[in-house]
Formats: sequence, structure tokens, C-alpha cells
Amino acid sequence: MALQLQDRAVAREFLHHGFSVRYWNYSPAEPDRPHPTMVMLHGFRGDHHGLLKIVERLPQARVIVPDLPGFGESAPLEGEHNVPNYVRCVETLMESLQLPEDTVLLGHSFGSIVAAHFAASPSHALQALILVNPICEPALKGSKAFLSRLTGFYYLLCARLPERAGLFLLRNRLIVRAMSILMARTKDPVLRQWIHAEHARYFSAFANRTVVLEAFRASISGTVREAAGRLRLPVLLIAATDDDLGSVAGQRQLQESIAGSKLVFLDNVGHLIHYEKPAEAAALIQDFLGSLRSRDNV
Repeated sequence: MALQLQDRAVAREFLHHGFSVRYWNYSPAEPDRPHPTMVMLHGFRGDHHGLLKIVERLPQARVIVPDLPGFGESAPLEGEHNVPNYVRCVETLMESLQLPEDTVLLGHSFGSIVAAHFAASPSHALQALILVNPICEPALKGSKAFLSRLTGFYYLLCARLPERAGLFLLRNRLIVRAMSILMARTKDPVLRQWIHAEHARYFSAFANRTVVLEAFRASISGTVREAAGRLRLPVLLIAATDDDLGSVAGQRQLQESIAGSKLVFLDNVGHLIHYEKPAEAAALIQDFLGSLRSRDNV
């Protein structure tokens, strides 16, 4: 009988500059057989829970999913919550767990920026990179600029208000629901309610207001494109035709800037591929992992 996801999971932690970072290790369903090792990085204001629908559809892999510092059950960073410091945290994770050089790194949304910048360093050994809903366009330019600045003002206001008022505004269920409604594209009422419940449960799991403000600024000030020209490994881009944070044209331009990369679009979904199309994403990942094995066996 196939193992359930909870039966494959072990929660552990490692120390990054003395601060605790929590991660979940999902062992392969058949650990005695050869299996890939994957590390997955979640997006802004998420935690490891957001990627579990994909994880459970990859039973052949060992998958490690941390709560990025300052979110979920992980302590905040000592320094600023920006891309370079998150990349250093991934370095510590890889070193602490002594992960093999054929590890595959996956990032969703803001996690795609961190993952791409990590993979772009020649000192970081990886087998491949997978980016889901990759951030391909600057949020402070073009049609998204006004909304990005408005959202930035909201997070700045929440950080500067008295603590109780700021936290109330950040964790306000109506505002969280409004964000969830804007992101969800599915017309399935049951799935929509589940997505809203997931956001209500985990979207406010952050350490403090400074973490949220700094991480948001990091998420809108960078893209995968800054690292694209330095990527020298197989890359799979899983994008969405209705993603407000990455247009079809922008994703194609990103793919063209990464030598040898593969781009696949999923239809009728926006920025929540990990919630709305996890089976399709997992199937693409499995095919990609299979192609890596075939290449290595040649």
C-alpha cells in the first residue's frame, strides 16, 4: 500500500547563524530504490504547506521543504530578509544536510527568485532547477507598478503602526480573503474554498512585521531574469497563461534568456499552480526528472 504523505514526513531543524530554520524531510515511498533528491522553496507569505500537493504526487523522490526564515515555524534572519540572505540560508541547508550534488532545486513565486540566484552561483552544485510561476517581470514597472506600490504602502503602514494595530491589519481575515480571491482562478467551488482556507490558516504565519515588509520588498525588487544568463544547468519553467505576476510574453522572454531551458504553460490557472494544478505540475516534474536520468545514462 502506498505511503501517505504524513507517513513519509519527518520535521527537523538546522541552525543558520544561530537561528533555527525548520524543514520537513519527505522520504521516498521506496527508499531502497534509487531516487532523486529535491529541495523546494515556497513563495512570499507562504510556508512549506503550500507545496505539499506537489510533494505528495512525487512519491519516488526525497523532498526537503523548509519554512523560509521568518515564516511558518522558522526564526527570522539576523539581517535583512532579502534575496542574498535567503540564498545564504539555502547554502546552510545544503551544507547541514550534506545533500548530494545531483540535488534538484525547485522554487515557487518568490522562491523562484531565491532558487534561481542560488543556482546561478558557480560554487553551488545542483543537477537541475525547476521554477513554478517564476517571477519573470519587474513588479515596479509596467501595468503592475501601481498595485505593487499600493501593496508596498500597505505593508509599510502595517510596520509603522503600533504593533497591535499593525498585526491586526496584516492578519485581517477580510484582507487575506480578498488577496486569496484575487489570486484564485479555479471555478470549482470546493477547490476555491479550500484555497481560501489554506490562505487563512498559513498566510499570517510570520515572525513579525519587519519580516513581511522586507520580504515583500525583496519579492518586488528582483526577478529570475537577473540570474538567467548565469544559469548553466537544465532548467524547467512551469508557467501559467493567466498569471498576473508573469505574462506569457514575459515568460517566453525569460525562457529565451536561459540557455537550453524548457518552458511549459498550464492553461486556466494563475499564480496558484501549486494549489490549482498540482497534478499537472507534478507530472511535468516527473517527466523532467526522467529526462535527467536518461541523459545521465547515455
